[in-house]
Amino acid sequence: MDFWPPIGPAEVLSQLLVGLSRAMILFTVCSGLSFVLGVLRVPNIAHGSLYMIGAFATFSLAKWIGGSAGFWLALLLAPLIVALISLIVERALFCHLYQREHLMLLLFTFALALILGDLTKIVWGAEYRSVSAPEALKGSVSILGASIPRYNLFLIFVGLFVAVALWLFVNRTKIGKVSRAAAVDRDMVALLGINVSWVFSLAFVIGCCLAGLGGALVAPTVSITLGMDHTLIIEAFLIVTIGGLGNMWGALVGSLIFGVTQSLGVLVFPQFAIVFPYTAVVIVLLLRPKGLLKSAW
Repeated sequence: MDFWPPIGPAEVLSQLLVGLSRAMILFTVCSGLSFVLGVLRVPNIAHGSLYMIGAFATFSLAKWIGGSAGFWLALLLAPLIVALISLIVERALFCHLYQREHLMLLLFTFALALILGDLTKIVWGAEYRSVSAPEALKGSVSILGASIPRYNLFLIFVGLFVAVALWLFVNRTKIGKVSRAAAVDRDMVALLGINVSWVFSLAFVIGCCLAGLGGALVAPTVSITLGMDHTLIIEAFLIVTIGGLGNMWGALVGSLIFGVTQSLGVLVFPQFAIVFPYTAVVIVLLLRPKGLLKSAW
């Protein structure tokens, strides 16, 4: 008896595309975390909690609105709800800590993660929730003999759109360029008459909004439950570390490595598929301790 079952090209392509769709969800979340890291120099541990709130908000909005339109409106509104929460937290509390040591900021985001987790439990309870994909994205399509769920292809498209949109924002808009300058020398930017505090606020809100978008996108693919933020935040920090702290393209490369290796691992050794991405992380860090691409730190 063969140790591994025969694997054809169609199976490999199918798993590769599923891995890419998983990678794009990770990238959507990690790009926000990397953006906050790059501008504020703060590892936002609460990022995973905001991702979880985005998923729960998607469930509530989709159920309340109903029908296929419910999902599409939830996909738009849930990240905005997360952005509003992050704006309130940043303006009320976080903005007063920018001059403190990084350890103080780290402890604040850790405490925020605990608070948001408890608030999520109070609002939505401990039951598992689920969201159905809209009718237009149900079913699958055949690509070179491989059957691919339509929703997975949608995730790949959205991930690529987020990458291009974020790159254009950072490199082609005035506020994006100011954010990059403030990350390098906030005092010089302040001398030019720019309110650095509001620049940081915008960067924080954008990063958190992307976390909410990731939660909304993942909602139809997993069970929405308390604790879903724990695994995500571990994976997110590993991804931004191997990609290069604060480097958006590094977050994309890291997400691709993480998502594709896990997906292909299901074909080779399904019982230990989760081991493959972490093995890839170890190999990358042994060869490139500072990350694959240039770190912003």
